[in-house]
Amino acid sequence: MTRWRTGAGITAGLVGAVLVLAACTPPPAEPPPAGAVGPSVVPRPVELTAGEGAPFVLGTSATVSADPELAGPAAALVELLHEDTGVAVATGGAAGPADADVRLTVDPAVTGYDGYLLHVDDNGIDIAAAEPSGAFAAVQTLRQLVPLGDPGAAREVPAVDVRDHARFAYRGAMLDVARHFFGVQDVERYVDDVALLKVNHLHLHLTDDQGWRIAIGSWPRLTEVGAANAVDGDPGGFYTQDDYRAIVAHAAARGVTIVPEIDMPGHTNAALASYGELNPDGRAVPAYSGIEVGFSTLDPESETTYRFVEDVLDEVAALTPGPYLHIGGDESRATSDEQYAAFVTRAAQIAAGTGKTVVGWHEIADAGPLPPGTVGQYWSYVRPETKGLAQRVRSFVDRGGRLIMSPADATYLDMKYDASTPHGLQWARGFTDLAEAYSWDPAQVVDGVGDDDLLGVEAPLWTETLRTVEDVESMAFPRLAAVAEIAWTPQQDRQLDDLKARLVPLGERWDAAGVTYTKVPQVSWR
Repeated sequence: MTRWRTGAGITAGLVGAVLVLAACTPPPAEPPPAGAVGPSVVPRPVELTAGEGAPFVLGTSATVSADPELAGPAAALVELLHEDTGVAVATGGAAGPADADVRLTVDPAVTGYDGYLLHVDDNGIDIAAAEPSGAFAAVQTLRQLVPLGDPGAAREVPAVDVRDHARFAYRGAMLDVARHFFGVQDVERYVDDVALLKVNHLHLHLTDDQGWRIAIGSWPRLTEVGAANAVDGDPGGFYTQDDYRAIVAHAAARGVTIVPEIDMPGHTNAALASYGELNPDGRAVPAYSGIEVGFSTLDPESETTYRFVEDVLDEVAALTPGPYLHIGGDESRATSDEQYAAFVTRAAQIAAGTGKTVVGWHEIADAGPLPPGTVGQYWSYVRPETKGLAQRVRSFVDRGGRLIMSPADATYLDMKYDASTPHGLQWARGFTDLAEAYSWDPAQVVDGVGDDDLLGVEAPLWTETLRTVEDVESMAFPRLAAVAEIAWTPQQDRQLDDLKARLVPLGERWDAAGVTYTKVPQVSWR
């Protein structure tokens, strides 16, 4: 079906809006598994209780009111309900809380990461949150409660009470736009996809051996030369700074924070092809379109390199309102251990000087002193291969930072589901099916690292074999739903059979939105 889009965004200053909605009676739901209560939502809420009263009839002239602090989530609710239903949404005058059908209010007593309360009865819909982030999360829950249907009639939203908050503050997805390039509309589409699952960070892997994807005014050849290529010689591309701002703004309007990554000192062939003076031998290298890693390095002994690092990170940080700046640091096999440690130590200090919290892949633990609060992103396996690796990863916590868990054999969405998967790779211990993506606990991966030491969880998606946004979606879904639930729902409340049942109506929403997903055989899709 068509993916519905609005012609223009809704203003951030929205206080009231008229929602012109559509409806039909939804198909009968499958019986919930043991332990499931009420309507189906992914990720599973902490508490969702089916109400005993009548549903709320959300009609063709419903109104929304919001406290000024929650104008952004209110605008998102109006726009996203329009996208879900495919009918026009007209904005009207401000509606007072007592008069509106959907009411968003600030309540400082609501606790927990992105916590919210959602109440539906025949008198209307109430959302309460202490912060906009909680209201954004409530919007995604409400979207999954509003029945699907054809335009033209009112919709009955089931009576429910929801008290909900996230297990982790950081719930991330990563999109590699360097191996293959994805334009602004494709990235915005992926933002919309992940936001439905309460994923609140999108990490963009902006640079690698194959391509440099963001314009840097002080180093223009990075995009004039370094952006032209992609894996297998496919067309490249890059984001102008206005393009990047547009992505950041679109994500913010969905409650999603963009995390930019400039990978270094390895994974830098595109930069070395653009500026020979960054290469240890001073000569520009040919463009690269393969998928091998570990062969490139910036010159760690040159002051030109550090001027380059400072210029690039300053510009990227200035374009990024979010708190994080990712400096990569993985698979730097062409740099000696001593040079690597010295480079990362200095690059991290430059990154911290922009005012951002530094993030790097777990290898940067091998550097010298890192800025206070540096976040390590763990990408090895659910069960680390060596005790030494666990000790290195734990050092981020020992030095006052925290960890993002991204074990490759569970969260790398570019791994094949099974032997029949047309795209993807299988180096991370073979195939990753839905059960493997879901059946792990972030607090049990590294000895001595528990919930309090974790910033959150992220599901990376590398694009060596992916050329289109449909390819991306088919690899991400439904496994990203599994990872999102790990990041949101308390460990003791997660059950694989329960998730499988809730994926069935979620799949119908993906169908209605035009999202490409893989109908894995473990789920009884309709």
